[in-house]
Amino acid sequence: MKTLRKTLCSLIMGLFAGLPVCGAATPADEVMVGAADTAAYFPLLRGQRVAVLANQTARVGDEHLVDLLYRSGIELTGIFSPEHGFRGTADAGEHVASSVDERTGIPIRSLYDGRTRRPSDEAMQSFDVLVVDMQDVGLRFYTYYISMLRMMDACADFGHRVIVLDRPNPNGSYIDGPILDMNYKSGVGALPIPVVHGLTMGEIARMAVGEGWAKPCDLKVVPCRNYTHATRYELPVAPSPNLPTQRSIYLYPSLCLFEGTIVSLGRGTDHPFEIYGHPDLPADRFPYTFTPRPTAGAKHPPLEGQLCHGIDLSSLPYEEILSEGLTLRYVIEACRALDRGEAFFTPMFEKLIGVGWVREMILDGCAAGEIEARWQPDLERYAKLRAKYLIYE
Repeated sequence: MKTLRKTLCSLIMGLFAGLPVCGAATPADEVMVGAADTAAYFPLLRGQRVAVLANQTARVGDEHLVDLLYRSGIELTGIFSPEHGFRGTADAGEHVASSVDERTGIPIRSLYDGRTRRPSDEAMQSFDVLVVDMQDVGLRFYTYYISMLRMMDACADFGHRVIVLDRPNPNGSYIDGPILDMNYKSGVGALPIPVVHGLTMGEIARMAVGEGWAKPCDLKVVPCRNYTHATRYELPVAPSPNLPTQRSIYLYPSLCLFEGTIVSLGRGTDHPFEIYGHPDLPADRFPYTFTPRPTAGAKHPPLEGQLCHGIDLSSLPYEEILSEGLTLRYVIEACRALDRGEAFFTPMFEKLIGVGWVREMILDGCAAGEIEARWQPDLERYAKLRAKYLIYE
């Protein structure tokens, strides 16, 4: 059962039925992202040395935030880049070297070079204000918020102000999944929040400071305008190489769990996070076929070169995906069909789902609804906590 999520979705659909869908059938300026509200933050940057934590999604119209700040005379002293790099082209978890932005000559300091969990003292002393602008997708295991929290902690140590230029959460209309057991804290899960947390980057920053999960820092959030968590927002720029479509972003909560199994979720194909399969799945029940190949953003995909039998979800209607939310049924169906027991899973599964009991219940033969019902009480408690930090109703 998903009583809480269904109730929230019903309320949202009832309250906002008939409103235009932002990013699809309405003008592009229906929702104004924080970065576009320059009057709210430019005065705070004048006369300061400014660093930016950003990637390819930090767009203001057709212009990148870095270019906007640079041509506006803001003193930019550095760019910090998260997972996938400043241009957003690197593989998941790939080490990305530091470099220099060709257009502006500003140094780019990678937070994913395999060594840097936080910048050096020298790097931290090179700026006074950190501006954060990255498009998140609303999942606990999507790592941009973790990079932001690490930088917030470092800024707290050096007395630097942090300004978060907020962006909508495309999966922000509901919350779902288990709360992270901090025994499974990792690079893909840093806070005791559910898989689908229903927060923007600005709201996560507020919650992390408010709950003592991040060090107290001088934090300012520049909010979006004309946005609520009920707003349907389609992303103008792919947030990472393997989330190229809106449907992949909506399916991501459920299909990313295959990263903790032996099943491919389509990396190395034209439909990552919209399909899944394995060479040994029975063709009569899993009729779709694909063969993962090296592609941009997936240089060595799982099951590379192997013909996989699976399921194609690339035509599933958006509303059907959103109404179901995070579902375990895809993982359970594949697990039952392959009949590998524990060998179906890898240690990454617990890091993604966030608890140890989901794997146990799947292997015990429990149905998806029975397992999902177990996380509802924790989700209800989280909903009350979340309400304290919402910027958008």
